[in-house]
Amino acid sequence: MVPLRPEWSAPSTILFATECPANETSFTFALARAKESRADLLLLHICDEPAWASAHSAGERGIYRHLEHLEPLIQRARELGIDCRAEVRTGITVDEILRFSREKKVDCIILGAHTAGPAGRLLVGSVAETILREAEVPVTIVNSFLQGNACCDFFTRTILCALNPHRSSEAVARFGAEIAERHGAHLVLQLVITPQDYEDNFAGRTLDEMENELAELIPASQREKLKIEGMAVLGDPAEELLYQARVLRANLIVMGARDATHFAALSNSGIVYKVLAYAPCPVVTLSPVALAACEPPRYGPVSETNWASDNYVLPGVI
Repeated sequence: MVPLRPEWSAPSTILFATECPANETSFTFALARAKESRADLLLLHICDEPAWASAHSAGERGIYRHLEHLEPLIQRARELGIDCRAEVRTGITVDEILRFSREKKVDCIILGAHTAGPAGRLLVGSVAETILREAEVPVTIVNSFLQGNACCDFFTRTILCALNPHRSSEAVARFGAEIAERHGAHLVLQLVITPQDYEDNFAGRTLDEMENELAELIPASQREKLKIEGMAVLGDPAEELLYQARVLRANLIVMGARDATHFAALSNSGIVYKVLAYAPCPVVTLSPVALAACEPPRYGPVSETNWASDNYVLPGVI
C-alpha cells in the first residue's frame, strides 16, 4: 500500500484559480477550506493580455487592474484570519495554473467550472477539464449548478466516495477516509458496477458480499475512527452517484478522474464530466497523474483482503 501524501487531506497551501470578477460560490468554498485547514490561500488570475504586453505600460495597467479586483477577496480572507496573497500572470491559462501550482508547491487546487450549456451539452470548461487531468494534486471543482444558491453549506459532514472496480479505487477510498477523519465526517463508499461488467466479471458474487468488503479498502487502524457506510449497486455510475449525493445531502464528492480523457469531455461520455456538471456539491478529484503516484504495485495484494488484479480490486476477480 503506497502512502498518500498527508497534505492532500490537510493542505497547508491552497490555490484558488479565479476569473475576474471571481465566482462567489467558488470563492466561498475556497475560504471555507482554507479556514478549516488553517491553510494559506493563494489567488491566481491569468489575464488575457498577451505575454509580450506585460513589458509595456498597457500590459502593466491591465495586470494592476486585475490585482485591484482581487484586493477585496484578499481582505475578506484576512478578516477570517487566513493568510491570503494574490498574483496575476499572463500566458496560456492552463499552463500557468499548472506551473504556478508546482512553483508554489500547493497542496490542492480549487476552481469553478461551467456546466450545462445549450441543449444540455456538458461544458465543464477547457481549463477545468485539462487541470483535472494533469494536476499532480487534488483538484476541487465547484460547478455553476451551485451558483446563486444562498443555502450552500460547505461544512463537511457527509462525504460520498465514488468507487469502481478498478484498483485505483483503493487510493480514492483512502483519500476519502483521510478527509473524513480530518473533518469528523460520515464516509459513504459507493461502488457502482454496470450490468454488463457485473455479468462479465462478478456473476459469482452478490452485491451484499462486495458491499460488506468495501470498508476493507481502508486500513483497520483508520476504520476504527470513522463512521463508514458501504453500498454496492448496479446501474449507470454517474446517475447512481448523483442520485445518492442528493439523497444523502452530501457536502463533498470524492472520485478518481481516471477516465477523464479529452475525448470523453468532447463526447459527453465520461462519468467524471457528467458528475461535475450536475453534482449538488463540490467534487474533489484525483487526476490520472495523482492516481498513478499512489497506486499499489502492479502485482500482489492491494489491501488487507485478497483484492488483487491488474485492472480490478474486487475479490474473486482474477
